[in-house]
Amino acid sequence: MGFTGLDYLILVLYLAGTVAFGAYLGRGNKDINDYFLGGKKMPWWAISFSIVATETSTLTFIGAPTIAYAGNLAFLQVAAGYLIGKVLVSFVLIPGYFRGEIQTAYEILNERFGGRVRRLSALLFQTTRMLADGVRLFATALVLGVVTQMSDVTTIVIIGLVTILYTYYGGMTAVVWNDVIQLLIYLAGAGIAFYLILEGIPGGWSEVAAVAAPDRKLQWIDFRWDLSIPYTFWSGLIGGAFLTFATHGTDQMMVQRYLACGDRKKSQLALIVSGVFVIFQFLLFLLIGVLLFAFYRHFPMTTQMTQNDQIFPIFIVEQIPSGVSGFIIAAVFAAAMSSLSSSLNSLASSAVNDFYRPFFKPGADSGHYLMVSRVLTLMWGVLLMGVAFLARSWGDVLEVGLTITSITMGSILGIFLLGTLTRRTRESAGLAAMAAGLAAMLGVVYLTALAWPWYVLVGTFVTCATGLTAERILQAFAPKG
Repeated sequence: MGFTGLDYLILVLYLAGTVAFGAYLGRGNKDINDYFLGGKKMPWWAISFSIVATETSTLTFIGAPTIAYAGNLAFLQVAAGYLIGKVLVSFVLIPGYFRGEIQTAYEILNERFGGRVRRLSALLFQTTRMLADGVRLFATALVLGVVTQMSDVTTIVIIGLVTILYTYYGGMTAVVWNDVIQLLIYLAGAGIAFYLILEGIPGGWSEVAAVAAPDRKLQWIDFRWDLSIPYTFWSGLIGGAFLTFATHGTDQMMVQRYLACGDRKKSQLALIVSGVFVIFQFLLFLLIGVLLFAFYRHFPMTTQMTQNDQIFPIFIVEQIPSGVSGFIIAAVFAAAMSSLSSSLNSLASSAVNDFYRPFFKPGADSGHYLMVSRVLTLMWGVLLMGVAFLARSWGDVLEVGLTITSITMGSILGIFLLGTLTRRTRESAGLAAMAAGLAAMLGVVYLTALAWPWYVLVGTFVTCATGLTAERILQAFAPKG
């Protein structure tokens, strides 16, 4: 059916409205407590919606249907692991964030180990977030490129600039409330797409089940004990739990949201509710992939795909009526910008609080730090666009994004657990532990066939074991006095 003038109008109005709304909400930002934490007055349910929107992104909107289209529903096992990981974060790590006044997660490491561990952890966070969210930016550019036939470079710049603008002006308040709106938009868009695909298949759901059965498309649980398979019951439940334990427990992008609640119990409630919500959300997007598989069995695709990730965008453009397709593409943007804006805000927060304030301008006034925060938001936006250009040749976007995150997060989670659960591990042992965790993960990625959901568990184990061992060695050789 094509992307018509009406669709373009809907998309442009949505993008312009997002920027205007962000600028409006940012009027009350007077210091970095407002800019990065929303004054610590955000309602728990808005934070819960924001967590879901942030962790979803375009990787889910177009990546999850791709996984089910090419495979089955086995990714649900990982989503179940996510819920377990969020419960662990709620009761193991969140209490520590409310024992004092902090701006970033890594300030806790400074109190427990020292500045070097804090800076290394913050640097790993920044590197991981930049790479993973550069992939997310490319994923959205991929969708827009399919729709408009513009080049990847052009679409990356358009998406990047829109996201940078509303984050620059609005800060955390704009990020959270735009997340709430964006969550509702992209769930509505996915629901409409689900209905239209199902309506277009002769025979409806019974035909979908008949077509899907021979290829086991509706299989969602796999008890095989094979560490090279990414989506099994064991890798999903255990690996998914540790991945979420790390990303939601030690990543500044998520920790900011807990702090923005201003209350430990409310932040715990927000996180656990988001874990339940996201399981049903993944089910929706995976089922869209199964429906697409059945649809194209009846109506073979005429457009040549260059990547599997294009399957859902092509359907939106070619099969969905004008106006509705514009709304659904706006939903794709909503999913992407919710993650990218959160990333920009958290990266700027870490850069200001973990590096700029301690080293370059300690004791400056609040206006100065607010100005620097906005400048750094612009800088990180440019860097994310640069990574997006490189991500064009990295493969299927969902697994690439999750793999990047999994490589470094085990080392970070390990040092947080050493800091939380032990009292004797000192800074030098902590640094050795983090280095060992990272080295182990590079070896795992390049020298083994281990599936990505296990990465964080391995990295965490190596980091903790090395830290405890290094501390014993240091104690054994310490001068006796």
